[in-house]
Amino acid sequence: MSDDPAHVREFFGVRAAGWDSRFPDDGPAYAAAVADLGLRPGDAVLDAGCGTGRALPPLRAAVGPTGTVLGVDLTPEMLAQVVKEGRDQDGTPVLADVARLPLRDGALDAVFGAGLVSHLADPARDLAELARVVRPGGRLALFHPIGRAALAARHGRRITDDDLRAEPRLRPLLAGSGWELTAYTDEDHRFLALAVRRTD
Repeated sequence: MSDDPAHVREFFGVRAAGWDSRFPDDGPAYAAAVADLGLRPGDAVLDAGCGTGRALPPLRAAVGPTGTVLGVDLTPEMLAQVVKEGRDQDGTPVLADVARLPLRDGALDAVFGAGLVSHLADPARDLAELARVVRPGGRLALFHPIGRAALAARHGRRITDDDLRAEPRLRPLLAGSGWELTAYTDEDHRFLALAVRRTD
């Protein structure tokens, strides 16, 4: 399911204040996923759909004090939580839609997106926009702290083949948007798809 921006803002806006308390044990999973992104000191990285900014501290640790960490979200209430939790010390919160990023072409070395794909209004277009702002050879991590089957079960649903995160759907979606899928993990305790920005 993809969502229009107004629906996403409404959904997350009313949930922002209590969001972190719903998932108190996700920190190590975020840190592990950031480690797999392969960032280097001095890199510029975007947390796309950053929510309350749970990925910002491990992203900052990875790129160090000389790196750039941006957290983009279209929900003001989520960005307010970034500040409230002090995570704006690790990354700069930016109110924007990932469909129209206020960044120049090739400005970034990497993008991290937690729980992002299912909330994109137009996944092909939006993933292409992420590719636009990443240099050729740069990296993308699409992450969720639990896998597709576990997430579906949490919501009382069964896993389906039309899920955008299913590898047979995600690989061509990324390929058509300027990315090459290089690693895919879908386990109960982790979903992580890694891709590289194509040079062609």
